Amino acid sequence: MAFDGIFTRAMANELNELLLDGRVMKISQPYANEVILTIRQNRHNYPVLLSAHPNYARVQVTEIPYTNPPVPTNFTMVLRKYLEGAKLVKLEQLNCDRVLNFYFMTRNELGDRLPLVLSIEIMGRYSNIILVEQETNKILDTVKHVGMDQNRYRTLLPGATYKTPPAQTKIDPFLDPDKLYLALVKEYPNREVLATQLIKTYQGLSRQSALQLAKMLHEDQDISASFNAFFEQTKHPQANIFTEKNKLAFDIFTHHTTQQEFATLSEMLDSYYQEKAVRDRVAHQGAKLIHVVKKELSKNQTKLKKLTKELKNTDKADGFRVKGELLTTYLYQVKPNSTSVTLPNYYDDEKPVEIILSPQISPAQNSQKYFKKYQKLKNAVAHIEQQLALTKAEIAYLESVQMQLELAQPSDLNDIELELQTAGYLTQTKQQKKRKPKLSKPESFVATDGTEISVGKNNLQNDRLSLKTAQKNHYWLHVKDIPGSHVIVHSAQPSEETLLQAAGLAAYYSKARGSANVPVDYVQVRHLRKPNGAKPGFVIYEGQKTIYVTPDEALVAKLKK
Repeated sequence: MAFDGIFTRAMANELNELLLDGRVMKISQPYANEVILTIRQNRHNYPVLLSAHPNYARVQVTEIPYTNPPVPTNFTMVLRKYLEGAKLVKLEQLNCDRVLNFYFMTRNELGDRLPLVLSIEIMGRYSNIILVEQETNKILDTVKHVGMDQNRYRTLLPGATYKTPPAQTKIDPFLDPDKLYLALVKEYPNREVLATQLIKTYQGLSRQSALQLAKMLHEDQDISASFNAFFEQTKHPQANIFTEKNKLAFDIFTHHTTQQEFATLSEMLDSYYQEKAVRDRVAHQGAKLIHVVKKELSKNQTKLKKLTKELKNTDKADGFRVKGELLTTYLYQVKPNSTSVTLPNYYDDEKPVEIILSPQISPAQNSQKYFKKYQKLKNAVAHIEQQLALTKAEIAYLESVQMQLELAQPSDLNDIELELQTAGYLTQTKQQKKRKPKLSKPESFVATDGTEISVGKNNLQNDRLSLKTAQKNHYWLHVKDIPGSHVIVHSAQPSEETLLQAAGLAAYYSKARGSANVPVDYVQVRHLRKPNGAKPGFVIYEGQKTIYVTPDEALVAKLKK
């Protein structure tokens, strides 16, 4: 779900339990639009992340370490001046909007009480963090300054009078005495349509939340109880991350088949946004590589369809040969200048066969014409089959690179770029040719019994790991017939549990990451062989055994070195 009004209410409830009556001990601003307030409560320090990032705007307690810039920003200095040592006396959501207000009590230079409000507005590219003096309603500073030229209704500058975001005409779902949802459920039996109407009627509902609410309202006979139960879940949310249409999403309501559950909403957001940020950075920094691989893959898939069609056409070759032979046998029956002739087919119980002729040439020349067509198609078969094999190998290779880009960290992109340059998909600059490439190391893991496991993150790593680094009596694992990473268990006699854990890593770092019951082959390294001229990462092997596992992100995190 999005960080909508419903999720904001759930987060407000979570933060109230942790932070209320705590004091601000430290303030930092690691990024331009993100601030961390360290609030101490019950002898524990809670780093509270306030983000006005256009893509990752949120409020949460975070355990991800951040590095402070050497020189604090003006906004940081203002926050430190007013909020260091301040007591958090109240934390509440504005109606059911994506706005959280932190109410602090501190004292000014004269020792007088000074109530302050730190307002965090979670509104995409309009997100902001605003410090307001409560009694005068004057803005002390904002993380993003918004002048009158940008917004005539609402100026967000130091010294300006603070205005709340424009009020919506929608109803706060936590305050609905008229129970408008009862009429909506009766009028709109379709879940999708009902969800749309709920969004139009009630404040704070994203599409995903509205669909979940619509589902509950349709399934339960007691509509009011379902409506109340839905919003009651903001007090005891079930934090989980799941995969939907090949994309990560988070939720506080439902359980999904492929999900990871968390104890708190903040833990869930740490996991979700950390991975999302990595994926977005890879998509941004590796845009050129992604485009090249996608383009080449599309070109080869089109070529494969064309070759498959051509190979199917070669099935007609025997028909041309038969017609040529029939014309030769019954040449005396064929009249000159005929456009067709029907002859008995002695290869098929003398059934009559109509043969189309060219009237401009003789019957004998027509016979030779059919033999030439036959020979041409017969010669084409070997060439087409060779091209088919090459094209399939090319597609398998490009799919492996595409999979590696999907799982890559930003640090892996240099290796993948070098690989594509070596394979001829990208051109190298003179400077790149002179520079000796430095490859990154495979990912390291440790099985529960202490055995080391290595995972190649790209094809160059895979080749070096499997064919140069690994010892001959160690074990190699790879998903069966699917693009994936090479996995090496650094042991000549690994336990069954270690092999299962290594197989889990092989399945996770593969195209079958979101599947269940994934087949993984394993064999000793001595049985691997790389054919001459094969693409990076491609090996053949024999004598393997197969085990079936389901990828588990929790296992990967547990085994990571």
